[in-house]
Amino acid sequence: MHARIGKAVETLQKGGIVAFPTDTAYGLGAGSHDDAAVMKVYQAKGRPHHLALPLLLGSVSQIETVATNVPETAWTLARQLLPGALTLVLHKAASVSSLISGGSDKIAVRVPNHPVPIALVEGLGAPITGTSANRSGRPSAVTAQEVYRQLGDSVDMIIDGGRCPGGSDSTVIDLTEDPPRILRQGAISRADIERVCGRKIR
Repeated sequence: MHARIGKAVETLQKGGIVAFPTDTAYGLGAGSHDDAAVMKVYQAKGRPHHLALPLLLGSVSQIETVATNVPETAWTLARQLLPGALTLVLHKAASVSSLISGGSDKIAVRVPNHPVPIALVEGLGAPITGTSANRSGRPSAVTAQEVYRQLGDSVDMIIDGGRCPGGSDSTVIDLTEDPPRILRQGAISRADIERVCGRKIR
């Protein structure tokens, strides 16, 4: 696996896109600093450009490199529930391309509980896109074979990490509002989030 990670990092450095296993389903990654590579992700998925792409980070401390005015509630959730299946929607830092955010001033971030995407982020030295490795509107891919059937040669490299758990996507919570609001109910329950926050959310 170590050699495949090295090859994948090299692919990302050269502006390629890579499919990889995560703790939910297979993800499709491009270097977040490379607009041309990010565009390839949109094209491979057939995803409209106004729909933002989530970013995968290597650690909670990386949040402040891609987001600004991060509320204390977000840090509390991040420290207790990440790495894991929780995506935080925050105010975007100026350094993050508006191509990734779909033209919005918000950015969605997650630290996955899986060694492969963490190794890719660390090897690249920058966050990567973490959208699901499937055609838009199709089911999430939980094996490398499913990725290939849906995306074929539009992906430069697929890291076969076996079957992903699938089943539940990450829970998405918007922390740019007060009180915070759940945009998508996923693997982490509202009750768990409220317990960690110590407050009610929408």
